[in-house]
Amino acid sequence: MKKVWIAASVFTVVLAGSRIMTAGPAGDAAKGKATFDDNCAVCHNADSEDKKVGPGLKGLFKKAKLHNGKPVNDQNVTAVINAGGGGMPGYADTLSDEEKANVVAYLKTL
Repeated sequence: MKKVWIAASVFTVVLAGSRIMTAGPAGDAAKGKATFDDNCAVCHNADSEDKKVGPGLKGLFKKAKLHNGKPVNDQNVTAVINAGGGGMPGYADTLSDEEKANVVAYLKTL
């Protein structure tokens, strides 16, 4: 019985650890709003889907796909932030990883 308990405990720790390792930084939505307002709001609406210069981002994380056809998830949204495209400059060297995680957290609230 003790071996079963130990094995179950080890499995639980490994599973929890793998989830933590793949989760990435959670981000702070309030800080993300400030970063968005300073860097993104010039071209993107946050309160509607209407296009400004770039597409409106309200409801972005409720959509199935990005404009590039990839699924909407943290990694793909961050990739767009990093690389830019379609007239949008890339922010890979402009924003820190923490700032990008914060923006993604904010976009999830829209």
